[in-house]
Amino acid sequence: MPLVYAGVCSHAPGIRGRKDLADPEVRDAFYGAFDGMRADLEASGAEAVIVIAAEHFANFFMNNMPSFAIGMADFYDGPIEDPGWLGIERFRATGDRDLSERVITEVMNTVDIAYAEEWLFDHGIAVPLSFLTPRFDLPVIPVNINCQGPPLTPLHRAWAFGEALRRAVDAVPEKVAIIGTGGISHWPATPDSGKINWEWDQDFMVKWCDNDRDALLDYDDLQVYADAGQGGFEIRTFLAVSAAAGGAQGTVHFMEPIPIFAVSCTIASYDLSTSDPAD
Repeated sequence: MPLVYAGVCSHAPGIRGRKDLADPEVRDAFYGAFDGMRADLEASGAEAVIVIAAEHFANFFMNNMPSFAIGMADFYDGPIEDPGWLGIERFRATGDRDLSERVITEVMNTVDIAYAEEWLFDHGIAVPLSFLTPRFDLPVIPVNINCQGPPLTPLHRAWAFGEALRRAVDAVPEKVAIIGTGGISHWPATPDSGKINWEWDQDFMVKWCDNDRDALLDYDDLQVYADAGQGGFEIRTFLAVSAAAGGAQGTVHFMEPIPIFAVSCTIASYDLSTSDPAD
């Protein structure tokens, strides 16, 4: 069945863990945008959601760092971080092993991936799900793209992976949503944590909304590192959603820099009625 929803959102740990330190007016507007995203996700009738995230050495480390990994289990526990620090209590998220296996099998026809039957969710998935599926009852298929350890997944391969996900989703009978999560510019776990390149973020999201493949694939990792920090490597998750959206045009529903959350907090989605996955 064709993809029913495609969007992106931020996933920084401070979004929940440092909520009391943020400007209440801006924070509440951001939380309201998450509420709107949840409403749109529910209205789409999605029976499962693929969450494309950049994992943070929680399950994959330098002894085993796949370019792409997809979860294949009936449930996932989280958060792997301290609940008091993250602001999210322990949970068990519903999965769907059968659907995951069918998606994985289809993706493997064109993109080499790893799969995992055990996966502990860190904030990259836990934070978005806490807003979008607060009961953690919508079946989730977790996806990791290597944005952590060089050699990083090449941008054009992240795009090909997004296209493969779209083909896989279109081949199953269930209604499936795809959500990418990440920064955009940020410098996590460094003395520059809290720094945000607002101009860079705005320019990137213009290209994302235009679904401008050539412009999105023109980014160079060395320049991204200089302009957007190591957290900027997470644009790969956004690019995969762009590819899956098949040329659809996007809208930013909320985007504001919130330094205490360390990112330009972003909620955006694609209008899939303008999609042409054959492009």
